[in-house]
Amino acid sequence: MMIHLTINGIPVEVEAGTSVLEAARKAGIRIPTLCYHPDLKPFGSCGLCICKQEGSAKILRACATPCAEGMKIITHDDELYEVRKTIIELTMSTHPTSCLTCVRNNKCELQKLAIEYGIREQPFQPRLAERKMDTSTGIIVLDPYKCIKCGRCVQVCQQLQGVYALEFIGRGDKTTMSPAANLPLNESPCIKCGQCITHCPVGAIYEQDDVSLMMKAIHDPEKVVAVQIAPAVRVAIGEEFGLEPGEISTGKLYTALRRLGVDYVFDTNFGADLTIMEEGSELVERIKNNGVLPQFTSCCPGWINYIEEYYPDLLDNLSSAKSPMMMQGAITKTYWAEKMGIDPAKVYSVAIMPCTAKKDEIRRPMSVSTGRDVDVVLTTRELGRIISQYGIDFKNLEETEVDSPIGEYTGAATIFGVTGGVMEAAVRTAYKLVTGNELDNVNVDAVRGLENVKKGTVDFAGTPVRVAVIHGMSNAKEILDEVRLAKQKGERAPYEFIEIMACRGGCIAGGGQPIGTDDDVRKKRTGGLYTDDEKCTLRRSHENPSIIKLYEGYLEKPLSHKAHELLHTSYSQKPVYKA
Repeated sequence: MMIHLTINGIPVEVEAGTSVLEAARKAGIRIPTLCYHPDLKPFGSCGLCICKQEGSAKILRACATPCAEGMKIITHDDELYEVRKTIIELTMSTHPTSCLTCVRNNKCELQKLAIEYGIREQPFQPRLAERKMDTSTGIIVLDPYKCIKCGRCVQVCQQLQGVYALEFIGRGDKTTMSPAANLPLNESPCIKCGQCITHCPVGAIYEQDDVSLMMKAIHDPEKVVAVQIAPAVRVAIGEEFGLEPGEISTGKLYTALRRLGVDYVFDTNFGADLTIMEEGSELVERIKNNGVLPQFTSCCPGWINYIEEYYPDLLDNLSSAKSPMMMQGAITKTYWAEKMGIDPAKVYSVAIMPCTAKKDEIRRPMSVSTGRDVDVVLTTRELGRIISQYGIDFKNLEETEVDSPIGEYTGAATIFGVTGGVMEAAVRTAYKLVTGNELDNVNVDAVRGLENVKKGTVDFAGTPVRVAVIHGMSNAKEILDEVRLAKQKGERAPYEFIEIMACRGGCIAGGGQPIGTDDDVRKKRTGGLYTDDEKCTLRRSHENPSIIKLYEGYLEKPLSHKAHELLHTSYSQKPVYKA
């Protein structure tokens, strides 16, 4: 059903259920907001999106007001301008003015509104509450001193992720966004996904900056610095320099890292191809030998943290394969170091990731096979900052090639960065392992897209493999409960393979990606990775010649003893609250 209304005299036609805010944007009218985010249910807490309806004295909040037939909405006039300006000034009175030293300087929504409304003075007495910064995780930093109480971090943690690590504590000016009972974040159920960071409009939540660790290693003549780049980084890093989301910047990334002084540049996509060989072989073995099914993917550390806390009884359903990042790190410090005649102790392994949970993953004791597979993780945002600090003109960089032999990758690896990508890549290779033949059409459209849960059956030449793809942790509960119930009854769940990623859209929208992610951005970044896949001559992981050589000359075969030693891990139950 379509609704007809006018906004500032402009006729607008929208579907029933569309909010006034969304309708205004369709008409090219921007209503200011602070608490609103398109990923979240309208909250209406900030009051900036107020508007009027002709013939009514009632003030509406555009984000939470559905359009009705015949509405005549006014979004901007002198009165609304003054009210909004006052709201911004009041918000600023509870927010520090240390913009120059804030990680969100020039990317802060409150700062942009203050500029837009021409606020040059502070008419209200500052009401700053001294609150202790929470650095307990060593990964995600909570700075409640900068919190404007919009509630977006609480909403994303509870609604999108279903984790409930953050909630509203207190009332009025004393309200804080904090773990229950004001516990340190490290003692909460936090899965380190970082979605609270990407949804915070100001600098109240951010990642621990580890750039100095990489630069210290680069400047150390005793260190050989080897960097790997995750698939999702190449379609997002350009946004830090004014490029469009989804623009593929792989070659520029390689060049930028070399200009920073990195010794060798590899690609996590190689590790993704390797993951498919191990994880795909594990799936086939479980199916053939009546093993524990369904098999869950294991490449997302936020998801691993979640299952260890909330579903420890299903840990044996997890693939034992390490993530591509950890496999790449392990191979760098063993196979590659040996091949190059370099002492592994001198190799400093850096990973550029779209994810804050990856910073947590490298500290997992069960992930270590060579002392420490990866020494430090930087997010896409951190890399963007260091490229700018060193005066590198990213947009105009020439493109260079990745270093061999552990940089080569197939199209299957590059789609690891999107929801459904791990499943699709696995199907391309598992089909070969099961049938002995190649899959004719490597595009598995059934697992693509932003639908919360995708289910289907893949026909492996008469062997049906039932699959499910889930992204956003809150969407996993129904499927996980279904698997748990079947297990309790001694039955097999109606799936053989399940892919789960903690963040909506997958790694392309991870907690370490450029600020400002919504579904439009997700689609553009996703499109970039699918384009990268289609451009590849080889699109199946088992076709990667460097992977073939790795097995022939070093690992022997997937799931071999050496492969298990280097490329597989184990999991353990974690309490939801750590205190």
